[in-house]
Amino acid sequence: MRFRDLPAGAAWRHEVARDGFESVFVRSDGSGYRFDGHTAAVEDGEIWAVRYTIIVDGRWVTRAARISGRSRNGEHDTRLDADGAGNWEIDGSDVPELQGCLDVDLESSACTNTIPVHRLKLRVGQSVEAPAAYVRALDLRVERLEQTYMRVDDDGDRQRYQYRSPAFGFEAQLVYDASGLVLDYPGIASRVQ
Repeated sequence: MRFRDLPAGAAWRHEVARDGFESVFVRSDGSGYRFDGHTAAVEDGEIWAVRYTIIVDGRWVTRAARISGRSRNGEHDTRLDADGAGNWEIDGSDVPELQGCLDVDLESSACTNTIPVHRLKLRVGQSVEAPAAYVRALDLRVERLEQTYMRVDDDGDRQRYQYRSPAFGFEAQLVYDASGLVLDYPGIASRVQ
């Protein structure tokens, strides 16, 4: 099943792991997408706010991300640039440990799980390793995150994926709407708009 066009905007309530809210505005320029979003939350007694812009090309490969954050640790800004072949720079410096990552995944965002699902175009039963450049919410520190997506049977026009992140001992079934945006991310967020 092919995804429909993305809506101009979406929003999620972050719950269980944190209490907060995320909103994103989406634009297509014909050669890819731009996601402009904001998340504010309280997690484990820590308050943080993150603002992001993510650019993906027509293949749904992340090409750039600009992230600003504020927490008790102060204000932070991070710029990630990727060549589309798995090579990354953070604030202008090469980062070899991110070699092979094609996606950016923000700890603060449910929306960023949209990117690999569109890029991978998995068939039911197919499973793929999809490591990502993972950006932490409190200080915008970037690290490599190993992840696996396995497409399971659809539920009507909703695609479902078994998601696994061994570093966090986390596994959940993510549910996506007909446009490929996360509807339900158990323990993290649910879509409200």
